[in-house]
Amino acid sequence: MLPLLILALQTAPVQSAPAAPAKEPPRFTQCMDLATGDPGKALADAVQWRSEGGGVMARQCMGVAYANQGKWAAAAGTFEDAAHEAEVAKDPRAPQYWASAGNAWIAAQEPAKARAAIDAALATGTLAGLDLGEAHLDRARAMVALGDNEAARSDLDKALTYAASDPLAWLLSATLARRGGDLPRAANDITEALQRAGDDPSVQLEAGNIAAASGNEADARTAWSRAIELAPGTAIASAARKALEQFSATEK
Repeated sequence: MLPLLILALQTAPVQSAPAAPAKEPPRFTQCMDLATGDPGKALADAVQWRSEGGGVMARQCMGVAYANQGKWAAAAGTFEDAAHEAEVAKDPRAPQYWASAGNAWIAAQEPAKARAAIDAALATGTLAGLDLGEAHLDRARAMVALGDNEAARSDLDKALTYAASDPLAWLLSATLARRGGDLPRAANDITEALQRAGDDPSVQLEAGNIAAASGNEADARTAWSRAIELAPGTAIASAARKALEQFSATEK
């Protein structure tokens, strides 16, 4: 069976940039629209805009364009440059750029760099609400990849406080609890994830994992079969089929 916590670390959506404040210049809106529809053209536009004095907003557009091309390391480095520049200019977006850099480093499978960037975002003390919760969630993902489950648990608990609407927080919390042998906590948290994202195959896969660990074969079969149905031909489906084989072997 695939280690779902790592799978979620690799596949969770990356927050490519902080939300733009109101009354941004038309050039920013144009560049960000391109970053979604034609990231290659957006990158060229952002580089030109940067040379014309576009500042952190040009860097932000560059970071989004790199992210939408799957160039995660380049995106992360660009967001870090934006964060440094924003700090010098006393721009309040600096912590959000640090958080975006950390998120992109996770996608680049560079958890140590992700942790450093998110530490910088949190150190400002200005993140609040959902932004604060997502930063703790991302740092938890980085800590899992670095093998520090105790630190990951601390961050996940904070994520569940400030980003309780995010099913990924509940999914990772459930998985970490199962791996630590806390099945009641795992069952509670996967129920929360199912309520928010029952059609997510990763959630169904972990629901099956927890049911099986709790000795509930019927619910495990149901959840794993649902994961296969939702994501045929994927690594998640392969993991669910492999997990189901344990019951076939028992029946022989």
